[in-house]
Amino acid sequence: MARRSDCLRIRSGPEHPGHARFGLADLAIRAEQGKELMVHSKQFTETKYIMVIKQAIEVLRTEAEGILKLADRVDDNFARMVELICNSEGRLIVSGIGKSGIIGRKIVATLNSTGTRSLFLHPVEAMHGDLGMVCPDDIFLALSNSGETYELNILAPSIRNIGCKTIAFTGKLRSTLAKHSDIVIDVGVDREACPLGLVPTASSTAMLAMGDALAVVLINKKHFKSSDFKKIHPGGLLGQRLSSSVKDIMLTGEGVPSVFKDAAMNEAIKEINRPGLGVTFVLRSDQSLCGIITDGDIRRMLASKKPIFELNAEDVMSTNPRTVSPDSPAYDALNIMEQHQITVLPVTDSSGKVQGVLHLHDILGKGEFKFNGK
Repeated sequence: MARRSDCLRIRSGPEHPGHARFGLADLAIRAEQGKELMVHSKQFTETKYIMVIKQAIEVLRTEAEGILKLADRVDDNFARMVELICNSEGRLIVSGIGKSGIIGRKIVATLNSTGTRSLFLHPVEAMHGDLGMVCPDDIFLALSNSGETYELNILAPSIRNIGCKTIAFTGKLRSTLAKHSDIVIDVGVDREACPLGLVPTASSTAMLAMGDALAVVLINKKHFKSSDFKKIHPGGLLGQRLSSSVKDIMLTGEGVPSVFKDAAMNEAIKEINRPGLGVTFVLRSDQSLCGIITDGDIRRMLASKKPIFELNAEDVMSTNPRTVSPDSPAYDALNIMEQHQITVLPVTDSSGKVQGVLHLHDILGKGEFKFNGK
């Protein structure tokens, strides 16, 4: 009979011609080799992931750097462009082709939704009849990173013949397009994020960012408000919310955090935490509003090292808080919040008694909108 120790040897013979019999030692060696292969495979996979992540980060950094460098080049030409658009009685006609055309459509969409009448004009279609939609009071904004886009440059003389002022977003200040333009905005970048240096990546991002800068400046210049936004977004969720009255969307009853002015601060803090709005209203004995305590008030008290838990609500509250009436339109409440950078408003009646509380999320939808898009 074969002994168990025979398993430690590799044997071959007539009984098993051409076949090897592995012992325990050999199996242990092969198992260890298998572990090494698994480790190497895992390391290889991790290395691939690291390379992918590093490349993605490099792209984002390249594009971010391109945008940041634009900030150093915003000058009087940008201010002249804003004044020209604000003083125009016509529209802003935006044109570009390829990736620049796609960016142009997005700029037009942003401008139209924020109170600046705009229109996208495809350069090729313009040369085949669509030029008829351009009027002398319009302003023409041409987008081309190289400034040598053939379709745009052959269109430029026709635009000037109509009588339009021309603005160029370009990365080449000595290009043909720049020479044909009244105002030139530099949107050039040092390099593309594409490793080949060919695909518009950082340059198209920079062009889009400059378009956003123009739109936001025009919002402020034209005093565009949330109520104006509501007028041109009647069908959207935000438009529907802004059309409501405060009483339709405010919280009432147990949803209203409140304490009396002689309440201890530990009670006030518990009331702030209860509904999770970050505030509590401070009331007189007749239920009328005399102040408000916010998370910020508490932080300031703690920072000043005052014995907050030895104080009453009246000692900590902010007096004369902004309020809104139940019958006010929601867009009025939103304007107050935007103007004073607050997120909660007490809703009071004509006698100053609290009827409810209105939070920014109740107007705009929880988690969907923030001030200035931030």
